[in-house]
Amino acid sequence: MSENLPLLLVPGLICDSRVFAAQCAALPQAIALPGWGAVDSLGAMAQRLLEQAPERFALLGHSMGARVALEVARRAPERVERLALVSTGTHPVGAGEADKRYALRDKGREHGMEALVADWLPPMIAPDNRPALLAPLTAMCMEQGLAAFEAQIEALLSRPALDDFLPTLNMPVLSCTGALDVWSPPEQAAAIADAIPGATLEIVPDAGHFLPIERPQAFTQIIARWLTQRA
Repeated sequence: MSENLPLLLVPGLICDSRVFAAQCAALPQAIALPGWGAVDSLGAMAQRLLEQAPERFALLGHSMGARVALEVARRAPERVERLALVSTGTHPVGAGEADKRYALRDKGREHGMEALVADWLPPMIAPDNRPALLAPLTAMCMEQGLAAFEAQIEALLSRPALDDFLPTLNMPVLSCTGALDVWSPPEQAAAIADAIPGATLEIVPDAGHFLPIERPQAFTQIIARWLTQRA
């Protein structure tokens, strides 16, 4: 049964296992991966995961971590029992995206990691959730460091096209995001679900981009249902 397989939780850009603390506490099979450090390609991240993972597993990626999860599924679909794509997108690099990411990088180089995180992080947390979560999430992101940010944005900017890949996924797939996520909005999650045969769509109220930590109980319940969904 899938609910007895290891569930690997993959963090996103300058994040680590703390994003999934509630899920690890509630789901005994959950294993949260650490941050990615200065790995500068999604392929290298996926290869690291595959080298360390058990033979078969359920896989959940958050934000950039979902793009890593998709690369894992591309390379070794026979090992991925089911796949959850959380607070993410599958679109290619858009006009102006590189400039915006490099502007943040340059702010970090000139003014330090604190200034970079102060610009980047708050819009990704729903306004009502910021008072409780901004400080711990800021600490987590700052600990990752500027070198990690620089490497990981290069990984994102060299991401592969996915339009032809999504319809080939044949395991149970969950597309999930927060209703207030301005980075990965509900219509984006719906488009992902529409592109994958049989995919499940879940939109969580009152949550922004950091859904797993903004609405941990609701999100964990969704994951528990997905783990028992018939293959």
